[in-house]
Amino acid sequence: MPPDVQTVADLPRLLPRSPDSHKGTFGRAVLVAGSRGMSGAAVLCGSAALRGGAGLVTVACPRDIQGWVAVGNPCYTTTSLSQREDGAFAVSAPDELYTTAAGADAVGIGPGLGSHPSTRDLIRQFLLATPSTPTVLDADGLNALVPVPTPLAERTAPLVMTPHPGEFARLLGIPTEQVQANRQELAVGFAMKWSAVIVLKGHQTIVTDGNRVFVNGTGNPGLATGGTGDVLTGLITALVAQKVPAFDAAVLGTWVHGRAADHAAADLGQLALTAADLLTYLPRALREVGG
Repeated sequence: MPPDVQTVADLPRLLPRSPDSHKGTFGRAVLVAGSRGMSGAAVLCGSAALRGGAGLVTVACPRDIQGWVAVGNPCYTTTSLSQREDGAFAVSAPDELYTTAAGADAVGIGPGLGSHPSTRDLIRQFLLATPSTPTVLDADGLNALVPVPTPLAERTAPLVMTPHPGEFARLLGIPTEQVQANRQELAVGFAMKWSAVIVLKGHQTIVTDGNRVFVNGTGNPGLATGGTGDVLTGLITALVAQKVPAFDAAVLGTWVHGRAADHAAADLGQLALTAADLLTYLPRALREVGG
């Protein structure tokens, strides 16, 4: 690892909210998530964005699950992306997504979207066409980048990527075991190359922008269950939408996510912990950092 990379230990703090604030003050977050059989991913990340304090949250999902996603939480709005009969995104879907994301303060994209080639095309077209939109990429949003397109380096807005070790290994084209053996060095190098913030998930999640490194100390094995990554995506997207700098948003989101899991495990045990439980305990964790 380069010797000039700074190790960060102190947590950023959330600022108090002004008495004359309104919902527009705290940003508009758009979450692009879900597919047939994966409507829960959209509900989880949209709900986490609400818990994370975004003033307005919109969940963009495939047309045939919009109803299920809409009833998942009454506090966000939903919009649909056109599909073909086989469930794949229609050719009009990228244009619909551009319209939905216009004016968004941050977009989170990937949870539960699936791996169909049309999904890959949707994500790549969106990223290349919106270089000035702050974006958080997770799950299938990351898988769509294999191999990583060089135009990502032309982005002018913050880009946060939240891979687990397997996803990061696919991005790098190396075995997962090699990632696990060199987590910090590889994350720093990738972040530096692509001018991104990397959240390399796992035990002691690493957050880096290539110049700074934060190693997270919160969380427990109860997080090893489906949907917890979707919650993290929504939380970080909400913080970015509130104009928290991308690195700080990733550090805060990672710490708060793990801290919520620790509170949940203390009450419920690690074995029974679910991703939905995190939504209940996020407020307690956020209060510890000023929220």
